[in-house]
Amino acid sequence: FRHALTRQAVYAQLLGRERKVLHRTIAETFERLYASSVEAHLPELASHFFEAEAWEKALEYSQRAGEQAQALYAPQAAIEHFTRTLDAASQLSLTPAASLYRARGLAYETLGEFGRARADYETALQLANAASNLHAEWQALLDLGLLWAGRDYAQSGDYYQRALTLARTMNDPATLAHSLNRLGNWHLNIEQPQEALRCHLEALATFQALSDWRGKAATLDLLGMASLLSGDLIQGTIYCQQAIVLLRELDDRQRLISSLVTLMMCGGVYETGTVVLAEVGFADSLHFGEQALKIAGEIGSRSDEAHTLIQMAMCLGPRGEYARALEVAQRGLAIAEEIEHLQWMTAGHRALGALYLDLLALSEAQQHLELGLALAHEVGSWNWIRIISGFLALVFLLQHDQASADAVLTAALESKAAMHTLGQRLVWVARAELALARDDPTLALHITDQLLASAFGLSNESNIPRLAKLRGEALTRMKQAAEAETILQDARTTALKYGLRPMLWRISLAQGKLAHAQRRYEVAERRFAEALEILELLASNLPDQLFCQHFLQRAHALFPRSRQPSPHRLTKKTFGGLTEREREVAALIARGKSNREIADALVVAPHTIETHVSSILSKLGFTSRTQIALWATKKGLSNDAM
Repeated sequence: FRHALTRQAVYAQLLGRERKVLHRTIAETFERLYASSVEAHLPELASHFFEAEAWEKALEYSQRAGEQAQALYAPQAAIEHFTRTLDAASQLSLTPAASLYRARGLAYETLGEFGRARADYETALQLANAASNLHAEWQALLDLGLLWAGRDYAQSGDYYQRALTLARTMNDPATLAHSLNRLGNWHLNIEQPQEALRCHLEALATFQALSDWRGKAATLDLLGMASLLSGDLIQGTIYCQQAIVLLRELDDRQRLISSLVTLMMCGGVYETGTVVLAEVGFADSLHFGEQALKIAGEIGSRSDEAHTLIQMAMCLGPRGEYARALEVAQRGLAIAEEIEHLQWMTAGHRALGALYLDLLALSEAQQHLELGLALAHEVGSWNWIRIISGFLALVFLLQHDQASADAVLTAALESKAAMHTLGQRLVWVARAELALARDDPTLALHITDQLLASAFGLSNESNIPRLAKLRGEALTRMKQAAEAETILQDARTTALKYGLRPMLWRISLAQGKLAHAQRRYEVAERRFAEALEILELLASNLPDQLFCQHFLQRAHALFPRSRQPSPHRLTKKTFGGLTEREREVAALIARGKSNREIADALVVAPHTIETHVSSILSKLGFTSRTQIALWATKKGLSNDAM
């Protein structure tokens, strides 16, 4: 037919009996013609035999087509074929195997359809029980546990415990190891990292003994996440790199997404600010995230897409890539809300809250973090509760609300608790900030020293910029200027190494305050000017001008009131004392413009531009326009030229 509507019209006019005969004829012809390559035509065979109501053939080919679609990461097609399989079984009065409902449930879960996935897994569990199929029963319990992990950790833990109990009766080491892995991940999310690592390491030993490479790869992935949340980013990186090699060989793309995202996070995100970062550069970290996002799109996994986008925002933000960070966080949260994935909704609000906190947009930060905290309690994850509480307390401190900061920290963690996990450490660092706000630098220093002492991988060659900055501020308050100056400089060096620009301006500000307290006003102004220069560059990456202005205003308010340089004065200091018009001229020189072209662009006389150029050369100590052009480019002025 030349047009699909013509075909539809003719098809609609056929009697039901005629349609069935034609479908059967086509299906049998396909079977005969493609007997040697039937796998390439499973969807057509399944469809035509189903429409022909040839139920036995429809059952066979629909199941094979569904399994093929699942192997090709086509969840929507898999659902269609498995549904036909179940319909055909019903027509033949056959009791379907539990594995059929499980297969369709997996496809529904991939698409984020929680209710339908849950119904299929529960049906699989009932069928397995009725058939006394212990392995199928165990698998259904594990599937339900993993499904509920996105919504309710109490429910999830109950299913995992039942699966583990059943696995211990089955005399199957691989089954027991898989149960240990799922239970270990559950322990991690309720802030029991040592128990989590014990479970995963026992599982790893079992899979290695069995030469079960798929099981080993899954365990390495889980060990990477456990190490990350336990604050050992260096070991987490090693586990993830090992997992990725195996997962690529096995073409396990869904698990590969998880390892790539964890590896991205090991390079540094907002919540890893209290631990030693792995040697993973920002470009590499971002590349891992982009790979994960690409794979999630290819296999149609909405939950993995949401997770990747949200964690990518947490990677971009600490480097000052605010516009993209906000965009991907909002996209990730929108997907999580669409599929009603409570855990990733929690993560999305945490990401936006952390971003707005970094941008000093405190009301927006508070709104997202309070929503995230409520969801964390609903899910029952102490990991999320403590991470979000640490960020929220900092919002309250910047709002000068010490009572609320104290209350949220007390609710999140008892006063004598450990400092093992990222969540626990974020609560403790917020307590140190609270101590400083209460003018108790001795307590702040004590907490910070404990955090440093308990950090994995800390050595004379490594540094944790956020903790070093906090320690330097405490020492400044205690009038131990020499030690404070050394540690703040170390913090600055490490922040530069990892490209942590938002942390860098805060360190420069702390250095300025230290110099100011010592009455070294010229040094203080130089540090303040450095802070402002970074702030200006960060602000230029914000999505709208009003937001940019608010960010700068709030940042300027953090400078000391005594001898506080005005923004205008600081800007001039940052750019070698050049006036605004002189900066415009320098920017246009960097664009290769002649004096005549610059005069035309700025609507002034050529001799005025000559005067400006002479002034620029004098102030900067340069002798040529080329030097001006290079300087303007380095300062980022050429990007703002007309």
